[in-house]
Amino acid sequence: MNKCTTILGIRFFAGNVQEAVAGAADGGLILAPSGPGMAALRENRLYQEAVENCDIALPDSGFMTLLWRFFKGGSLKRLSGLKFLARLILEDEVFRAEQNRFWIMPSEEDGEAYCAWLRKNGVNVNPSECYTAPFYNPGEIVDGGLVELLREKQPRYIVVNLGGGVQEILGYYLRQSLPYRPAIICTGAAIAFLSGQQASIPPWADRYYLGWLLRCLKAPTNFIPRYWNALRLLPLLCRYGEKSPPRANPG
Repeated sequence: MNKCTTILGIRFFAGNVQEAVAGAADGGLILAPSGPGMAALRENRLYQEAVENCDIALPDSGFMTLLWRFFKGGSLKRLSGLKFLARLILEDEVFRAEQNRFWIMPSEEDGEAYCAWLRKNGVNVNPSECYTAPFYNPGEIVDGGLVELLREKQPRYIVVNLGGGVQEILGYYLRQSLPYRPAIICTGAAIAFLSGQQASIPPWADRYYLGWLLRCLKAPTNFIPRYWNALRLLPLLCRYGEKSPPRANPG
């Protein structure tokens, strides 16, 4: 993975989706940092540590890529977690042929919907491959039961379907805790878009950076404040550029 563009201390993958999927087959932590998440880098040490030390960071935020191209030029293009996960699940022969996968679900209800969609699209899933995550408190995440389960099963792919700000910290914890190198894929709500649990984002909307708008139209009280907070990314990029921003409260 040598095609990278460093932004705020995060090495963003600058290749295409086929190359990213191929790179995931080698294992490691694959993240898709959101604009709101990056805007809060200085307030969340654990999140910042995870995104700065992941193996593949997908440039998922259309707002970030547009700002970067405006201020710095270059040719960094958005590569959404949705596009990556869809290619991995629906088209990648290595992933589809692999029987040793593991899915971390946000709830039993969502897990059932995701599994139904996966089976409908030719990916067999059984209950032993799924783990319903407990509520993780903000801050450091420790889940010894999950680590022991993964040590026993040693799946090649671990797909984390949790919310931003949690999945990155959990994924980094798993990478540091496991004695082998699986692909730990943290693309959050991407599978919810594919399965219809959240606002459907057609390929054209994803291509033209409009996924945020469809989410806001479907659930305005949830997503308008979130994306409004992402505007803090503008002064952060202007001030720090490629550099990792220091903590807002170092103590």
